[in-house]
Amino acid sequence: MQGLFFDTDTGVRYVLRVLVMLVGFWTAWRAGRAVADGWQNYPAVVIYTALLGVVMRFLHYALFQGPFISPFFYVIDVALLLVFSTAGFRTKRTNQMADNYYWLYEKTSAFSWRKKD
Repeated sequence: MQGLFFDTDTGVRYVLRVLVMLVGFWTAWRAGRAVADGWQNYPAVVIYTALLGVVMRFLHYALFQGPFISPFFYVIDVALLLVFSTAGFRTKRTNQMADNYYWLYEKTSAFSWRKKD
């Protein structure tokens, strides 16, 4: 392939792979926070993450000639993205519950809250 990538230059491809992964993880984090910000339930996070998995598969196919229709790699992508989207969802929901209903709930960690005594 001629142009930006050459067969002998793999350093640029590694940098681009890392950048694509970081953009995917950041997008999953923000998607989880957006779902929580709209007061939607957790199944919406799973749906948006599944759609983001398709986008990530396309990026790997378009940029790195990876397989586009591969259930194995799709499940791996969605599982990794779901970790970040769930973390974003839980941190935002915890802050919402502790800040908006401060007389009822208090934060116990970054991902959970409990009723005040």
